[in-house]
Amino acid sequence: MNPISVRQIKNILNGKLLQGSEDEFVHYGAYRLKQIKQRNTIFFSKTMILDWERLKEFFPLILVTDQKLNQNVPLDNLIVIKVKDTDEAYWKFVNYYRSLFQIPIIAITGTSGKTTTKEMISHILSGEKTVTSTNSSNNSRTAHLQYLLSIDNNTEAAVFETAVGAPGDVLKAGEYYKPTIGIITNIGAHHLNYCKTLEAYISAKGEMVSALNNSGVLILNSEDKNSKKIDLTNFKGRVVKVGIDSSCHYKASDIEYYKDGMQFNLHFNHKTYPFYVPGFGEHQVYNALAAIAAAHEVGINISEAANRLKTFQNLNKHLQVYDGINGSIILDDTWSMTTTSLEAALNVLNEVGKSKKKVAILGTMTDLGSWGYVIHEQAGEIICQLGVDILITIGLHAKIMADHAVKSGFKSQVYTFNNSILVFDLLKKIVDENTIVLIKGDMYSKPIIDLAIKLRKKH
Repeated sequence: MNPISVRQIKNILNGKLLQGSEDEFVHYGAYRLKQIKQRNTIFFSKTMILDWERLKEFFPLILVTDQKLNQNVPLDNLIVIKVKDTDEAYWKFVNYYRSLFQIPIIAITGTSGKTTTKEMISHILSGEKTVTSTNSSNNSRTAHLQYLLSIDNNTEAAVFETAVGAPGDVLKAGEYYKPTIGIITNIGAHHLNYCKTLEAYISAKGEMVSALNNSGVLILNSEDKNSKKIDLTNFKGRVVKVGIDSSCHYKASDIEYYKDGMQFNLHFNHKTYPFYVPGFGEHQVYNALAAIAAAHEVGINISEAANRLKTFQNLNKHLQVYDGINGSIILDDTWSMTTTSLEAALNVLNEVGKSKKKVAILGTMTDLGSWGYVIHEQAGEIICQLGVDILITIGLHAKIMADHAVKSGFKSQVYTFNNSILVFDLLKKIVDENTIVLIKGDMYSKPIIDLAIKLRKKH
């Protein structure tokens, strides 16, 4: 954060200094108590009922509030700015701070591929620019202020994930970041516990159009059927399409599995560029295409982007390959579990394991609300269509996938378990050096993550 004096903040907020020095500087910001972790933090509070003893270690603290002071408020090193309305003052501060920087800010949403695409963009840009970005996949709405304040005078570009837990989330992120480039990686079916319907979920992802203020650059996956449903009627910016279709601005062809990743040709502006990106799967190519497009919009030469992507490190638990028990190969994909990522993972399993016995261990999909049964049935159809030699599911909802796969015509062997305790014993009996095992769940499923670790060969 660029330090800002209390005097300047008081004027920005049209506030009145009740106590403390105007010459103190703000270095951090918070609107929740648990976010106060440093001295010289500006804290926006709607209440004066605070645990001052706990907060004293972070004094000087700059308190912005519309409440009256009471006698229990400590005076030493507590700076108080009285405002008419705390919420209004908070957004004045946010908007002022964002206005200080005329830099490219890239916002990314989508059902799958957000974190990978964000990391690819950061990796490409960091070769020439100072970049700030979302930390790992920590993209919660409560972190927006901290990420905004991570921008300072040294920052030349920023890349932030904008997740959808509920309608309005992308719009809210847009109020903080005011992105100049927006990316929608794809839209599957997820977080339906709050979005209620697939149409509402598509609309929530489509809020990226408004987050861009109907201007700037919007990067879309041209092959994603749900992304095509986004209403672009009022969008006055540029739409950039990536994919394999001839209409794409950034078009991939000759996609092949190569060593530990994917190689392909990129066609842009009547020129062809050879690319290699670490990480298996055609979905990884789409992630790369979006990253290349965003980096090029920021000013990075495409040949330079190709050189940078070669050294990209694929993310933890994203189809990572390990030596497994009994000489098997393990594909650890225990980062997320959606129908979109399931289809991508099964495609990788079938491609990498062409000459091997293929085993899929699948956990439950979360955040589906009343749609849980339907979406797990859809997953069963995907399993039936793509096929594996042995299917193992863990969890009551995951069993719906197995049952529906069989109902849809799946002929291979199926095992269903309520938990992971007995799965390891089964695998010790059925896997060997001619077996490849995909284990897939989400980051919240500790039993499946533990099982994935247990399946690796101990060196």
